[in-house]
Amino acid sequence: MNHRRITFTLCLVEVLALIGIATFPALLPTFIGAWRLSNTEAGWITAVYYAGYMISVPVFVSVTDRLDARRVVLLGALGGAISALGFALFATGFWTAVLFRLLSGISLAGIYMPGLKLLGDHTEGALQSRYVSFYTASFSIGLSLSYLLAGEVNARFGWRWAFALAALCALFALLTAVRFLPTGATRAAPATAGRWFDFKPVLATGSALAYIFGYAAHMWELFSLRSWIVAFLTFSQGLQPASSFSFSATRIAFLIGLIGLPASIAGNEMARMFGRKKIIILIMSVSALLCSVIGFSASLPYAVVIGLCLLHAVTVVGDSAALTAGAVAAAPSGYRGATLALHSTLGFGAAFLGPLAVGMVLDLFSSQMKVAWGMGYLTMAAGCALGPVFLVFFGRRKARSAARRPII
Repeated sequence: MNHRRITFTLCLVEVLALIGIATFPALLPTFIGAWRLSNTEAGWITAVYYAGYMISVPVFVSVTDRLDARRVVLLGALGGAISALGFALFATGFWTAVLFRLLSGISLAGIYMPGLKLLGDHTEGALQSRYVSFYTASFSIGLSLSYLLAGEVNARFGWRWAFALAALCALFALLTAVRFLPTGATRAAPATAGRWFDFKPVLATGSALAYIFGYAAHMWELFSLRSWIVAFLTFSQGLQPASSFSFSATRIAFLIGLIGLPASIAGNEMARMFGRKKIIILIMSVSALLCSVIGFSASLPYAVVIGLCLLHAVTVVGDSAALTAGAVAAAPSGYRGATLALHSTLGFGAAFLGPLAVGMVLDLFSSQMKVAWGMGYLTMAAGCALGPVFLVFFGRRKARSAARRPII
């Protein structure tokens, strides 16, 4: 299978598997009203998806250094179909929603990074970072379609059918993977024979840690935004004259997510041309600044709110592919799976904590919701602002380590 075909196939599997990722956040106002959820409870249901991902991804990705990554992807797609169908049939409130969202997050851990590992196995060479950027950017396509389809299906048939559609798409992802994906390579370094889940070489590589911790800061902001964007837009709409908008919040969220595809690819291309860390630091700094402003803009004319959100959509994912491609390139020899496991574990750990923290902040300031949303977005921005700090710190640590290395 050539590079383009394997990249396209993996991107298609990824998009289909992600149709259910934003179904709950997209319908958050509906669930808050129907199930009488607090913002903190809503934050838990949203965030537990990423908790499921976080606790399982070290296992699923690390074993791909020793076992065929294709098998892991198949297992993840099957789990995605079962968990989405379970939500559609059996979710009735907070605890059942937490259970099925947790299982859905575990299923994603079997697809996203193992798929990236499989892509890396089949696209060695100078253009590998470009193929990686296509794969990571395709996350935005799946996420955007998740918002759009959830809103449209819910409006016509109800939320249970929205989750049923997600289950069907996950089943198609499984069938596509069975038919078209090749087997993965297993290339653990000889020195690691007999040792599984060995992260010491990764933790000793400053260049890899710079991208890993930078990715965690990026994920805090990104998934906090993705979890709460529909609720924020719905709140802003409630402050507007009735004639000032026509698109539903989920359609706007679809557009915001879709921008992520070209933005992520463009960010990686800029990083290749002008220096990876320099471009990432610039993008993250601008994104943190925009995020700090948006939360306080809810009462501005709705066109202005949407414009700010669309601009933020560019910066919030502009560093995504560059960070992941940097981690892939910086991985110690024979430890690509372990590097991606740590990369994804810390990243989705931040993706779990971010939405939950925002929900708590919204409840803390709930007596004045305009202020609450401003503080919520400041919470998102605070995580992103740490990204440049991590990149500089671990870059210096690498430099100091190199300086101490004896000259032979």
